[in-house]
Amino acid sequence: MVLGTGPEATGVAVVELARAGRFAEIEKLFAPPLRALIDAEAVRAAWVTGIGAVSGVGEPVSEPAGTGLVQVSVPVECEHGAVTVVVAIDDVGRLHGLQLAQAVAASWAPPPYADPEAFDEHDVTIGSGPLAVSGTVSLPRGDGPRPGVVLLSGGGPFDRDATTGPNKPLKDLAWGLASRGVAVLRFDKVTHTHGALVADTPDFTMADEYVPHAIAAVHVLRQQPTVDPARVFVLGHSMGGKVAPRVATAEPSVAGLVILAGDTQPMHRAAIRVIRYLASLNPGPAADAAVETITRQAAVVDSPDLSPATPVEALPFGLTGAYWLDLRGYDPVSTAAALDRPMLILQGGRDYQVTVEDDLARWRTGLAHRPDVTIRVHDADNHLFFPGTGRSTPADYQVAQHVDPAVVADIARWVTSDGGQNH
Repeated sequence: MVLGTGPEATGVAVVELARAGRFAEIEKLFAPPLRALIDAEAVRAAWVTGIGAVSGVGEPVSEPAGTGLVQVSVPVECEHGAVTVVVAIDDVGRLHGLQLAQAVAASWAPPPYADPEAFDEHDVTIGSGPLAVSGTVSLPRGDGPRPGVVLLSGGGPFDRDATTGPNKPLKDLAWGLASRGVAVLRFDKVTHTHGALVADTPDFTMADEYVPHAIAAVHVLRQQPTVDPARVFVLGHSMGGKVAPRVATAEPSVAGLVILAGDTQPMHRAAIRVIRYLASLNPGPAADAAVETITRQAAVVDSPDLSPATPVEALPFGLTGAYWLDLRGYDPVSTAAALDRPMLILQGGRDYQVTVEDDLARWRTGLAHRPDVTIRVHDADNHLFFPGTGRSTPADYQVAQHVDPAVVADIARWVTSDGGQNH
């Protein structure tokens, strides 16, 4: 298929490629930030379980979506009802976002544990210069001083809410915590706002993706009039949890860390495990090929010959050699162990991306000597801390739901007790 000109034509072409089962061709359109989040097999799994057979494709609608990006929404009629395929496209036709959203549940509703009357929100700018991003402060009403939390989303070009299909897990957390007296700052990732610019920066690393903006966000939240500057914590989810100890190392004012599903297994090896799991959900030659490809690419990451000049095509997720060298050289557990700050580590028992056995076990072992580290498993929760039953799949993320109220309560109690010190 030859892609048409313009973002809307590209959006429709992506739908038609998926309709024809040509998911590998869709993956070739991914910009590096998106490849860090999903691959062809993840798209296939989400498409098969969330859409299935397509009976009709509607007219696309486009709107600006961050610097240099256009968001295109393509309505699709399918065996599972009406859904919308949402893609974010740059000026050369690369995809920086791809989601399947339920048409009837596209608007987020507050979780039951949020009280919008208990806090106010205002927008802020995080960072300066060409990579500055926008964020939102959720500030509880009434006098302070009160604790604050900066939220860091997972790997991929997420907005400040970590929007995933019809869900906004970071907005759930922000509103839930603000309703319990905790000030919260969340912000759009640089890969969301400046995806095209980042994709053209060959030496861009995980540290570049998170640390400067996280530090800037901590400074902004500490300056809010009712926030106690000595009690500003960093909460990271998934890759945001992995990098959180690095942020605290670079910014001494961080009071402590909350790590939600923070991965500790080397990411290239975890990728093999995750792809095998997804292949078990949709077995077949294409799944076998995906496992073979990621295994071969992971071996390149492990090679002593890995360098910034290693071709992107030879590496997992389309990330550069520089990005993988930075990841390979970073140990979140030993970095956390060297910190003198308290930590709360939460894990979902049904999470197949970051697991109790492969990731949480490393936190437990490496931090076992620390009385100021609290670790809890929420057995029913998946990677986004949505409770459920049975095997977790990518399609679960496309069903409208909210972060487990028990998780919000855990975080609020820990943060308001000064990082567990008043238990």
